[in-house]
Amino acid sequence: MGVAGQGLSDDEVRGIREALAAGRKPKVVFTASAGQIAGQIGQVVELTDPAVSDEYVVVRFGRDELPFSPADVAVAPRGAGRKPAEPKVEPAPVEPPVAEPEFVLDRVPQPRREEPVRQEEPKVETVEAKPAARRPVKAAKPKGPAGLTVTLAYAEGEWTVAAQQGGKVLAKPYVLKPAEALRMVALVDVPGVHEAVEQILASERSEAERQAEKLRAELAEIEARLAELREAS
Repeated sequence: MGVAGQGLSDDEVRGIREALAAGRKPKVVFTASAGQIAGQIGQVVELTDPAVSDEYVVVRFGRDELPFSPADVAVAPRGAGRKPAEPKVEPAPVEPPVAEPEFVLDRVPQPRREEPVRQEEPKVETVEAKPAARRPVKAAKPKGPAGLTVTLAYAEGEWTVAAQQGGKVLAKPYVLKPAEALRMVALVDVPGVHEAVEQILASERSEAERQAEKLRAELAEIEARLAELREAS
């Protein structure tokens, strides 16, 4: 059997994913990059998250289920892994026995001289059993937990935080108070981040003070107008 020189293409990976969804386990052949097991046949039983590990093609080989990268396997040709049909052996024709005469005339049986039979000692051959060479199997790498990402963001005057582990969203973006955002940033020992957050908070503080001054001025005008109306009445 020839060893495939290339691994799985993106289209073939999509085809395998569709076959697994349909309940089938596609056969693959190990390429030269798989090492000692190159040329052997296995079955794909699962496709894990390629963002977590490059070896996301889980292949059943013998009794083991091991992860490989798409470069380590290729789609097996049709008929690969099947045992060839054994040829049927036709029974040899049986010849009918030759009839022998029932009587023999004018012949007197002579006593047969028996010679002593020499018994030979049985020969005992010693066969040294050699242990079968075991092919090294690529050790399975233990799967670690998916990566965790916590995102603190500022946009349009609001601080938000979100969390995601692998492809699973743990927490959708929700609004934080500026003081809470500042405490979270204080845990990150990066001077540039601290300066950026302080600039944002200073800008928000200035804008809030400007709005407060404007509201106080408007309130003073309204109170003066109210006092005039009271005096007129």
